[in-house]
Amino acid sequence: MEATAFDTVVLAPLVPGGHRRQEREGYEVRRFRFFPRRWEDLADGAILENLRARPSRWLQVPSFFLAGALAVRRAVRDLDPDVIHVHWIIPQGLMALLSARRVPWLVTTLGGDLYALTSAPLRFLKGQVLRRASTVTVMNREMRRAVIDLGVPEDKVRVLPMGVELARVHRGDAPSARVPGRLVFVGRLVEKKGVKVLLDALGDLPPAIDWSLDVVGDGPLRAELEEQARPLGSRVTFHGQQGSTELGRLLATAEVAVFPSVRAKSGDQDGLPVALLEAMAAGTPIVASDLPGLDDVVAGGTDPAETDPAGLLVEPGDARALTAALSTLLADGELRGRMGRSAAQRADSYSMDAIGSQYVDLLRNAVAGARAAEASRR
Repeated sequence: MEATAFDTVVLAPLVPGGHRRQEREGYEVRRFRFFPRRWEDLADGAILENLRARPSRWLQVPSFFLAGALAVRRAVRDLDPDVIHVHWIIPQGLMALLSARRVPWLVTTLGGDLYALTSAPLRFLKGQVLRRASTVTVMNREMRRAVIDLGVPEDKVRVLPMGVELARVHRGDAPSARVPGRLVFVGRLVEKKGVKVLLDALGDLPPAIDWSLDVVGDGPLRAELEEQARPLGSRVTFHGQQGSTELGRLLATAEVAVFPSVRAKSGDQDGLPVALLEAMAAGTPIVASDLPGLDDVVAGGTDPAETDPAGLLVEPGDARALTAALSTLLADGELRGRMGRSAAQRADSYSMDAIGSQYVDLLRNAVAGARAAEASRR
């Protein structure tokens, strides 16, 4: 939506196999180099998880920040943008603070940098970035409170999660389209996604329940999780990263989508995974951890007409509770049907069009506010 409403350029770090410049449908991608090619992998996935997986990657951090700040400065000089949409407080927000102070910003945090990075110096830097923004968007109400606690006025903080491209999600409305017992997990294989807890829970499912698990995603814990899953045999399949077509097929043919998120030792946790919204859009009932953001979408709702939740919530990290929830849904087709229909209905309000139009309004307001402030100074 932003790409069609504005002349958009996406500035991002180079990743292995990436191109320095790409023309996409409606926008341009520019990637900056920051380290010798052979070792340049800090931004290939989640930066914090990459650093935890291989501490030697900290050697890339200073040049990553410097190269990013210089790339922002060049982009501001060459493009003279009306507004910048900054994704992540750290490091991208710090890059903008250093190199784009004269341009209005909208800052979006997905949770990792807000929940983690809690030392006093980093909290100070995060506050500097967020207070400079015209608006800050977050994924859930708890994140909103955390941003306000960093000194940002309440009226500048909006709960506005990422949108789902509903057109690419296949609805599995017919019960016959669902593979009996199929569970699907989608996400990076990192601590906060809770796949270890899920595998523990599956080992305790009653023998009478026929099940299988498709794990879609990759990450630093893949080898460890594959080893943990070995006793479960061929029932568990690790697919790695998948394109939208295959992901849509797996979601539409699953009986249950599982998001067993936990709070990582660093304090990081999920805000609201887009994959969860995609599963709901496919009409697939959810089993998820009872965490802020996930709870509102799966079990909450302000519409009095909504009588059915989109799935079941369990205590984060509680393998026994997860086993019980999975057993309940796998054994009750009528319950799965009701929750799947409710999931699809709820997902409509998180469509790319619905969410994107709100982001466009915020960006336009940022531009208008900056122009009004400039006019008042003249």
